[in-house]
Amino acid sequence: VVALQWSLTLCLPDKEEVVLWMNTVGPYHNRQETYKYFSLPFCEGTKKTISHYHETLGEALQGVELEFSGLDIKFKEEVMQTTYCEIDLNKAKREAFVYAIKNHYWYQMYIDDLPIWGIVGEADENGEDYYLWTYKKLEIGFNGDRIVDVNLTSEGKVKLVPNTRIAMSYSVKWKKSDVKFEDRFDKYLDPSFFQHRIHWFSIFNSFMMVIFLVGLVSMILMRTLRKDYARYSKEEEMDDMDRDLGDEYGWKQVHGDVFRPSSHPLIFSSLIGSGCQIFSVSLIVIVLAMLEDLYTERGSMLSTAIFVYAATSPVNGYFGGSLYAKQGGRRWIKQMFIGAFLIPAMVCGTAFFINFIAIYYHASRAIPFGTMVAVCCICFFVILPLNLVGTILGRNLSGQPNFPCRVNAVPRPIPEKKWYMPSITYYRWQWTSFLSAASTAVYVYMYSFYYYFFKTKMYGLFQTSFYFGYMAVFSTALGIMCGAVGYMGTSAFVRKIYTNVKID
Repeated sequence: VVALQWSLTLCLPDKEEVVLWMNTVGPYHNRQETYKYFSLPFCEGTKKTISHYHETLGEALQGVELEFSGLDIKFKEEVMQTTYCEIDLNKAKREAFVYAIKNHYWYQMYIDDLPIWGIVGEADENGEDYYLWTYKKLEIGFNGDRIVDVNLTSEGKVKLVPNTRIAMSYSVKWKKSDVKFEDRFDKYLDPSFFQHRIHWFSIFNSFMMVIFLVGLVSMILMRTLRKDYARYSKEEEMDDMDRDLGDEYGWKQVHGDVFRPSSHPLIFSSLIGSGCQIFSVSLIVIVLAMLEDLYTERGSMLSTAIFVYAATSPVNGYFGGSLYAKQGGRRWIKQMFIGAFLIPAMVCGTAFFINFIAIYYHASRAIPFGTMVAVCCICFFVILPLNLVGTILGRNLSGQPNFPCRVNAVPRPIPEKKWYMPSITYYRWQWTSFLSAASTAVYVYMYSFYYYFFKTKMYGLFQTSFYFGYMAVFSTALGIMCGAVGYMGTSAFVRKIYTNVKID
């Protein structure tokens, strides 16, 4: 058995073999519930089998299961309608096809890495008789010696009757195309999306709303700060006796406690480090997606995200380790381990749970054991050492406290508050800034429930678990990232306003 994989950059001579790969099949409304194509009782062509291996880690994680179709296709060689196999339709096979048709099963194939989609069959208007599409009509476009376009037309509707034989056939037609090889994936994008004015208006409206709110809040803060700076500057002109008789007021009076370490500094610094890493990964992957055509290769987006996440582990260690050191933390090794494995443990834990359901369903999304081992190796032999390097650098380069104000040894007493006033105190602003920004994740996850029940037709345990499980992971990661950004911005603001005030 020969392991053969086509490359995008290869040129094809005339009559060179072209492989039609069968990928997965599954319900149209449950896009993540996919199974091997031949899990349905389809028959294979007579050509010699070619095994397939997972090219990338992302391809394995996304459940890509390429199997050779057995169809004989050669470059620029047309094939008239030809029967390649027959299905002995017994009762069990008919029930399998009927179930697939009732649930609107569709399948995916690949020719030269170009995806093709087709539907298994259809039912009549009364839902009593079911029909199978038996004729795959392939039309392949070429430009020079390269394949640039593939289209599939399903024909040959045959009624499913038990104890009969159904002939499966195919044909191949080649045509010249003006599409350039580097532009052959453009047809899979949605170029008409930005041609509608309503989309541009919605984007512009949202952008202007954000600018307006940021400007409004900034203006209010600047006016308040100018008044406070003016009052504090008058105090500096008083003699020492008058200044002693007076009392500090406003945010200046808490200068001895505002830079006090946060509660639970180990967890807090690990969250900040992880948030900074997620922000870096998001930024880098977005830039790479803009510069490179990551969507043209199966699993390339996920593989790139995993690689970038592992490579940016020093960012996590640097920001988390330096913040923990500034807050006087001594268990820096424990903090490093928590920061390094916080996100991987959350993702792997969710994937492990969903994997049990995928195995029970015999779905192609079930992660192979070898892939699990590879992910664990990345965590222990790439992410952890790089996180250690970042932690050491962070502790040594920026781990010393450099606050503009001295922190009092004894916390300032907090006056009693009314029952309707918030219970958060002024020197716990670190958690407040983090949680305020992270609350975006709650809205996103709540909206996912609305989207699931009112905007989709998903159903079943596997699809529901997959959707809400990974939406929880996404929302949590988004919350950690937004929380870290919120804290970093608030910290810079607080540091700035106390730096500009003279404090005895």
